[in-house]
Formats: sequence, C-alpha cells, structure tokens
Amino acid sequence: MKEYNIIQLDNGIRVLLHYQKSPITHTCMIVNAGARHEEQGMYGVAHFIEHLLFKRTERRSTNQILNRLEEVGGDLNAYTTKEYTCIHASFLNPYLGRALDLFEDVLFHSTFPDTEVEKEKGVILDEIASYLDSPEESIMDDFEDLLFQGSGLGHNILGLAEDLDSMKRSHIEAFIQANYNTDELVVAIAGDYSLKQVERLAQKIFGPIAANRVVKPAQQIPALVVQQTVIEKPINQAHYMLGTQTFGTFDDRKMGMLLLNNILGGIGMSSILNLGIREKYGIAYTIESNLTLYKDTGNFSIYLGTDEEKLKKAVSLVFKELDKLKKAPISAMQLRKAKDKFKGQIALAEEGRMSMIIAEAKNIIDYGDVVRLSDVLAKIDAVSSEALLELAQLYFDRDNLMSLTFIPED
Repeated sequence: MKEYNIIQLDNGIRVLLHYQKSPITHTCMIVNAGARHEEQGMYGVAHFIEHLLFKRTERRSTNQILNRLEEVGGDLNAYTTKEYTCIHASFLNPYLGRALDLFEDVLFHSTFPDTEVEKEKGVILDEIASYLDSPEESIMDDFEDLLFQGSGLGHNILGLAEDLDSMKRSHIEAFIQANYNTDELVVAIAGDYSLKQVERLAQKIFGPIAANRVVKPAQQIPALVVQQTVIEKPINQAHYMLGTQTFGTFDDRKMGMLLLNNILGGIGMSSILNLGIREKYGIAYTIESNLTLYKDTGNFSIYLGTDEEKLKKAVSLVFKELDKLKKAPISAMQLRKAKDKFKGQIALAEEGRMSMIIAEAKNIIDYGDVVRLSDVLAKIDAVSSEALLELAQLYFDRDNLMSLTFIPED
C-alpha cells in the first residue's frame, strides 16, 4: 500500500489518501478561497460563509449537521485564513462515508436562509468585539493591514461590521460561484483505508458535483510604504510590531527565511529575542517573531508587549539583535544547533495528524503533490550561514522596516 495516493475526479476535485494504521481518521476539505479574494464592501464574507455552512442544507437542519458526527463521538470544525477555507473532522474509521457526505452537503448544498444569515451576523459581531478587546491579537492584524494596504491581503479576516451588516444571501452565493473552483478543492484523508474504498466513496459522493473552473484575476501587491504609526488605546500595556514584506511561498529562499525567523524569535524559549531581551533584561513579557508566507508575498514581523516606560529600551534591544545578524554569519555550531532545533520542531508537528493532513491538502493546492518530511529536512540541511546573512541584510534593514505601536491613552 502506497503511503500517499491522489485521486483526480473529472470535475477537478482531488482526493488525497494518506494511509496510516490507526483506529482514528482525520480528514479535511480545503478550498483555495479566503479573505484575500473578497471585494471591497464585502470584507468578511469568506469567514461569514464558513459560519453559515453549518446552518442548513437542502436535506439537513442545523441540528442534524452538528449532530451527524457528534453522535458517533466525532468532531467537526472549520476555519478561514487569508487564502483558504477549511472544514475538518476526526472520527472512528467506520464513519468516513458519513463525514465525506457531510462535507459535500454543507459545501455544495447549503441554503443560507435569511433568518440564519441575520442571526449569525450577531455571532460574528460579538467575535469582532472580543477580538478588539485583545490588543496583542488585533495589533498583528492591524499591522498586516498596513503592510499590504490596498491589496486583498490588507484587511482583517473577520471583516468590517458595516460590510457584514449589508451582506445578503445573493452576496454569499456570488462569492462561492466566483471562488469555490472544483479544481482548487482538495479532500484529504489520513486513515486506515484501501485505495479502492476511498476511490469508491470519492466517486459516489464528489463525482456528481458539476465542474466550476472560474479564472480568478491575478492580484497585485502594492509596494511597501514604510511608516511608523503610533495609536493611543484604552489599554494598560504597550504593544509593538515591527516588520516588512518578503517573498512568497514559492521562492527558493523560503527555507532559509523560515530558519532565520526561528532562530530570531520562533517557537520555544531559546530564541535570540527571548534570551536577549526577556530573560536578560526582563522588560518584555511577550516577544516573538513570525513569518507568514502567502503565494505571492510574505509578512515578517516582530511582536513585543511591555510596560510603556520600558518600550524604548526594548525596541532598542530588538534592533541591536537584528544588527548582529546583519553583520556576520552565525558560526557553524550555531547553525547546526539551529537546524537540529527546527527539524525537531517540524518532526514533532507531524505527530499532530490533523495539522499534518491539512498541511498536505494545502501542498496539493500549491504544488500539486505532497511535500515529504524528508524533503523538508533536506532543504533545512542545505541552508548556509551565508544565505542567512544575506536574508538578514535584506529584510532587517532599518530603512525597510515599518512599525505599529499601541500605547495607553493619557
């Protein structure tokens, strides 16, 4: 039995079977459509649809949708990003047909009744209010809004309250028709099944769906306008973001940038920023760096939260650490340790079977195939200290770094 099998249906839908010997199945359905595909005036519609998919279909009520897997001990959920919409489920192996049938039902036969549309607006408005009450979360989205201002990436996934208020069923159906392409839809399954079992289910459940292959217009990313923005808010701590645009996920330098970010402020307590600022000086209760890669661009950023009177020193120390990485390549020993740490983190993440199968579904959308762990580890091994130095000099240049600061109101 091959570990990976990809089934291509006539309508363009692809189904991945990742064979794994386990009594539990993890599966997802990912559509290559998210917040960046929304038109102005309809910000938040992709996330709104994600909520409404579970509200009623042509043959199921809301309760029947929610109970379909729950009554056999399964779990059903969904999320929206800037580029994708994902529905995922976990359950005991005998219920694969039940789960896939439910996926097909909610994605292709939801009715979006007006009563549910209006009711769910209130739920999302509460979600927006809750998000605005968390400055450590909202500053990250606000920073990306500034970073990609004027593009589809330059607005929050939750959308705007005024846009949400005006949304009707016709807007929802129009977005689905324009963006839910069957050849950009992947169903991925991690479980103990034969290829024939999955092929039979895939053809029966997804085969009859009509092909939809609308050509999406290419999106342009405006050039970065470097700005240093300070906003007063009714908060007790200062929150600070620093960063810039980078290349996208298909760039050959991707693995080097991911490794550099991990060294600087990635997962764990041993990053440069955490050791050099939080542990050494105790002046930032949270400090981290992040790299988000989209298909055509990326977002490198540093976040820190601290007392307002300590902010200036904390920012100065951040730039001190960035300057070190720009001046000289890291040593061979540092590089080896950084690679070992990063490879270990990635390997451990593979143990999370749901996150693994979702990542593999995205691989098929982006690359047409599954990216093997061995290939990822080999690419990490191939990164040189000189490559990291070049990336640091390019993306840690002060003239190309913009910032956003939330400070307490006077």
